[in-house]
Amino acid sequence: MSPGRHGDPYTSTMSDHARILLVEDDARLAQMLDQLLTAEGYHTVVARDGQRALHEGLTQEFDAIVLDRGLPIIEGLDVLTRLRGRGVLTPALVLSALGNPADRVEGLDRGAEDYLGKPFDIEELLARIRALLRRHRSSVPVLALPDGSLDTTGRSVTTSGGENVILSEREAHLLERLARRPTQVFERDDLLATVFPDADDPGVVDTYVHYLRKKLGRQTITTVRGIGYRLGPLP
Repeated sequence: MSPGRHGDPYTSTMSDHARILLVEDDARLAQMLDQLLTAEGYHTVVARDGQRALHEGLTQEFDAIVLDRGLPIIEGLDVLTRLRGRGVLTPALVLSALGNPADRVEGLDRGAEDYLGKPFDIEELLARIRALLRRHRSSVPVLALPDGSLDTTGRSVTTSGGENVILSEREAHLLERLARRPTQVFERDDLLATVFPDADDPGVVDTYVHYLRKKLGRQTITTVRGIGYRLGPLP
C-alpha cells in the first residue's frame, strides 16, 4: 500500500462535507483507514462489527460506505442486503480479502457498486471512493423540496411558482443535507460536523437556517424542539 496524496485541490473538492461509513473489524487497519480518509477531508464513522454497521447505516446519512466482508455478528454482504432492503441506497465499496472473481460477482450482485480486494493500493482506493461519490452525486442532481426543487449542481432552488433562487455554497450544502433524508431530524452537532466542519459554534447552523428561511419561506425547514431541524413541516 502506497502513501496517500494530500493537498490536491480536485480531491478536496470531492471530499468536502462527504460522510463515509467505514466498516472494518481489524483494529489497526480501521485506524489507518480512518486517519487516511480524515486527512483527505472526509468525515468518517467507524463500525467494527456488522450489527454496529447496520445501526449506523439505518440511523445516519452517509455519502458512501466502505465495507469489509468478514465481520463479527453480521457478515458484510448481509449488512448490505439488509440496508438495501430497508431502502438505504448509499453507494458501497466492498474492501475484502475475498477477492477472486466469484467473490466480486457476489458482492456486486448483493448491492455493492464497487469491489476492491485486499491487499490494496491506497491511491486506487481513494480514486475509487472519489469515483463512487461522483457517480452518486451526479445521479441525483435535483432534490424535491416542500415548495419546489433544489439543483445541487447549480446551487439554486426553483420554487413551485417558477422563481429561481440562488443559494450560497453553504446554504446549498445545508439544504442538500436535509433534502437527501427528508423525514430525518438532524441534530445541530451533526449538521455542524457535516456542513460546517471548520466552525466550532453550533450557532452557525441556526444562522444558515435563518438565511434559508428568509430566501425560501419558513415552511422549508422546521425546528424540532430540543433536537434540531428537518426538511419541511412535521407530519
